Amino acid sequence: MSKAFISQVIQESAELTGVAANRAATELMAAIVRELKKNGKFTLPSFGTFTVRKTKARKGLNPRTGEQIKVKAGKTVRFKASPTLKKIV
Repeated sequence: MSKAFISQVIQESAELTGVAANRAATELMAAIVRELKKNGKFTLPSFGTFTVRKTKARKGLNPRTGEQIKVKAGKTVRFKASPTLKKIV
């Protein structure tokens, strides 16, 4: 799914112009990101939940050279599908 796809769906369902639908899609994604930064969790009922998880520092391998490198601790976003979505798909 892409931003263009979301924008097209908004445009067709709300009978908006392409520019307005693109702006709405941009604002929707920005709102989701703000919610993830603020609360670390975002839920779309009957779809699923996005959560922010911390990752630990670890050792990895450079795929080209095979040498060990240090990977810094960070954050990642995980998605868990709702039971309703799993049943439909």
